[in-house]
Amino acid sequence: MISSAVWRHFTMVEEASNKTAKPKPSLSQAVGAKAVRKLRARRHSPAGVWFGLGMMGLIGWSVAIPTLLGAALGIWLDQHYPGDRSWTLALLVAGLVIGCFNAWHWVAKEDKAMREQQENHDE
Repeated sequence: MISSAVWRHFTMVEEASNKTAKPKPSLSQAVGAKAVRKLRARRHSPAGVWFGLGMMGLIGWSVAIPTLLGAALGIWLDQHYPGDRSWTLALLVAGLVIGCFNAWHWVAKEDKAMREQQENHDE
């Protein structure tokens, strides 16, 4: 059996917790909050598969174009100004390096935009 002192203690703790608890929002407030969350989710839908494939294509082309341009310029230089060293190989590597930096720039820019968007959603 529970003594009356223990029983009073439990009821006092329960009453105190009820007083400090946040009041429940009304039905209209709950529905309104849910509607706002749904609208925000529709406006800022996560990037889909097509976005990812498009980004891979963009990154691929940002590496391929400078590499091919470097190789083409190197072939032209080797034909018109032959020498001991291969312009083709040197400019192919230079184009590849420029393309990789270009791709890194795009990825960093998209990552920054996604992080800023995520921070805006958290606020």
